[in-house]
Amino acid sequence: MAQPLMPKATAVWLVDNTKLTFEQIAHFCGLHELEVQAIADGEVAIGMQGLDPVAAGQVSKEEIARCELDEDLRLTISEPTVPMPKARQKGARYTPISKRQDRPDAIAWLLRNYPELSDAQLSRLIGTTKPTITSVRDRSHRNAANIKPQSPVYLGLCSAADLEKAVAIARSRSGANRAPAAAVDDAGAADEADDKSATDYTRV
Repeated sequence: MAQPLMPKATAVWLVDNTKLTFEQIAHFCGLHELEVQAIADGEVAIGMQGLDPVAAGQVSKEEIARCELDEDLRLTISEPTVPMPKARQKGARYTPISKRQDRPDAIAWLLRNYPELSDAQLSRLIGTTKPTITSVRDRSHRNAANIKPQSPVYLGLCSAADLEKAVAIARSRSGANRAPAAAVDDAGAADEADDKSATDYTRV
């Protein structure tokens, strides 16, 4: 069953403004019944502003009234009246402008620590282009002298889970079994070591 947006805030409103049982509210909001009871007792979501699901178009007044008359009934979320956002199309990940200057550092780090990653994987992982990857690899990048390899996880360009998934796929294709670099969990320490040899981006 689909859940309302901001389920806890919705539960706060339903507790304060309806006669629905804790079980009914818990079922509608995707919460545990004891959590709803704790909200009613003021032990959870203290000071949280309730979100009116009727005003938000997530349930009708008639549906609430129907369920208030019979505690065995369950609220049904309303069908959305606005188009749902389309799924993200395949392609390079969008990178905020404030972080784009960090991408060469991330590319250099990935080329050194995970040479098995393809250019296509690098592009998707940190939202860059193949020409940029090539320019960092062959040191023709306009800022090559100032590039300092740093983990893209540490820089906030991708998540550790995304990086691990990409590496696993690359290794399964190449048959490599090299142990993962410690830089995902110890990004700061690894980056400090990387800075000492920033001139060689492709060293394993």
